[in-house]
Amino acid sequence: MNPGTQSAGPKEANRMELAGRVALVTGGSGDLGAAICRALARNKMDVAVTYAGEKERAERAVSEVEAAGCRAWAVRLDQSSSKEPDEVVAAAAQHFGRLDVLVNNAAWNIGIPFTDLDALTPEIWDRMYATNLRGPYLLARAAARSMREQGEGRIVNIGSIGGLYPSSSSIAYSCTKAALIHLTRCLAVALAPSVLVNCVAPGLIEGTRMADRLPEAVRAGALERAVLRRGASIDDIAEQVVTFCRSDSTTGQVLPVDAGGVFH
Repeated sequence: MNPGTQSAGPKEANRMELAGRVALVTGGSGDLGAAICRALARNKMDVAVTYAGEKERAERAVSEVEAAGCRAWAVRLDQSSSKEPDEVVAAAAQHFGRLDVLVNNAAWNIGIPFTDLDALTPEIWDRMYATNLRGPYLLARAAARSMREQGEGRIVNIGSIGGLYPSSSSIAYSCTKAALIHLTRCLAVALAPSVLVNCVAPGLIEGTRMADRLPEAVRAGALERAVLRRGASIDDIAEQVVTFCRSDSTTGQVLPVDAGGVFH
């Protein structure tokens, strides 16, 4: 180092305080989606809650966010559409004046045993991919525009243990979640350094409608593999989403929350 010069030192961390920020949570009308909305509201974030067909459940999530003293808004979204992801992201950003966090939680599944290949039709395959993979990509692409303009943002994808090993409601579901996990890593590269992108991979969440669609053999196998001998905690999953939103140095990562499943 030449005399009189000083090291620039480490780059300042891009920590994002959550209070007063705005999140868009897809599938906020579902069991996990509503839990994520509540967790964000506990951290004083305003929340746009999307739903596909269950407006009353979305409005219930809105009421829970508002009860925590935050703003909330329910908006319909068919994320299998090629146009609605852009439109809904733009509408949410306009409604709240900004968009800081996207949680890609919404997904579609149907219980088809892996061995029943004939039941997994091209129509089911295509619907699964349009909803569970293309939709999250289009939402992330749209949200990234606002986040880059603001200079920071967070995207958290909700994957699945089924994307890490071959057991879930169907082959198609496992494949879409495996692809979503890799999309997380690719977006982390594409959007660095201003936008951080991570993924939570839940295991079986007992008592949810999503779990009810699982073949019984898959459900029993998930519980057998879990070293805690129970399903994953929906509140733990929601809190991990908050942790990823708050983090300033974690991106491109996938964290299983599955009660200690041993087959990853």
